[in-house]
Amino acid sequence: MNTTNSLSVVAELAPATQRAIKHALTLLKSQLREPGMSFTSSSSVRDWLRLQMALLEREAFMLLWLDNQNRLIAHETLFKGTINSTEVHPREVVKSGLKHNAAAAVLAHNHPSGQAEPSHADRQITKRLKSALTLVDIRLLDHLVVGGMDVVSFAERGWL
Repeated sequence: MNTTNSLSVVAELAPATQRAIKHALTLLKSQLREPGMSFTSSSSVRDWLRLQMALLEREAFMLLWLDNQNRLIAHETLFKGTINSTEVHPREVVKSGLKHNAAAAVLAHNHPSGQAEPSHADRQITKRLKSALTLVDIRLLDHLVVGGMDVVSFAERGWL
């Protein structure tokens, strides 16, 4: 996801606030890409996802592709939906993972309602995606749901 595009939602904010948000995104992104920095703690990932997704007016489904040391290779918003749903296609997720030669993945999507609690449909698609990714040896580490400033982790709830 392009940082400039992701901030289009906050275009009405004061220029100083926009610059601060852009700077924070840049710092968090560089921290995620720092050599040797792996996703052993999810706090920087959560912060980065909040900045990317909390203010979106429609659902978006993002993937974070990781190498064997769980370092960020790439991030991609594969699907965009409506105010309360988005259609996710496992085939496209697998294609993207193979394109990036990823060893692991973190899924993320937002709930524009501000409620981060995963739905039954969220849990079902996560199971399907985990199965599809396992077939091509890509480990699914987590699925994070962003609702406003709240983030719910499937891994922390024992759902993966």
